[in-house]
Amino acid sequence: MVIFSVYVVNKAGGLIYQYDNYVPRAEAEKTFSHPLDLVLKHHDEKVVVSFGQRDGIRVGHAVLSINGVDVMGKNTADGKDILEYLKDPSNYPVSIRFGRARLSSNEKLMLASMFHSLFAIGSQLSPEVGSSGIEMLETDVFKLHCFQTLTGIKFIVLADPRQSGIDALLRKIYEIYSDFALKNPFYSLEMPIRCELFDQNLKSALEIAEKAGNFGAGS
Repeated sequence: MVIFSVYVVNKAGGLIYQYDNYVPRAEAEKTFSHPLDLVLKHHDEKVVVSFGQRDGIRVGHAVLSINGVDVMGKNTADGKDILEYLKDPSNYPVSIRFGRARLSSNEKLMLASMFHSLFAIGSQLSPEVGSSGIEMLETDVFKLHCFQTLTGIKFIVLADPRQSGIDALLRKIYEIYSDFALKNPFYSLEMPIRCELFDQNLKSALEIAEKAGNFGAGS
């Protein structure tokens, strides 16, 4: 089983910790001759495919590398604009690797804030007073699990839909947070978590949960 990522969101909706445990990368690399038979455009500081699909390359995929060298947003490794680089016939043949780009730090901050708002909306829509809010969202490829503490901190885990024992894992992460963040004299409440012991114990808990398929009592 697979646990994809962990998010910790403070009571104001700010992302204070995020860890990618496993990120599947659907990528395709191909050598092209001039002119390029795909239409590319700038989008959110990336260069993405806006038209044309072939050999595993899909609309929305971003340019990840050119001639084996990772790109930097919308620029090549040496600072040239990717779109301008690919307009020059002298740069062909060229090998381009496409795939789904990883979320940027700003995108993760925005999504954490959006989920915080959805969680509050879920509580307000409840026909009963005192609803816990959103505890799980399910798609065909992952489940989002959320545990909110009495102080309003949200622990969020994205995992394979078949992964069991996530409720216990969420409470284990809360325990790790209490032991290695809250008890750290250098940590300020509601601020980003930067603690090596927290990182180490979280990774260990995720590894145990994945191997066991669950996180049982006494772990």
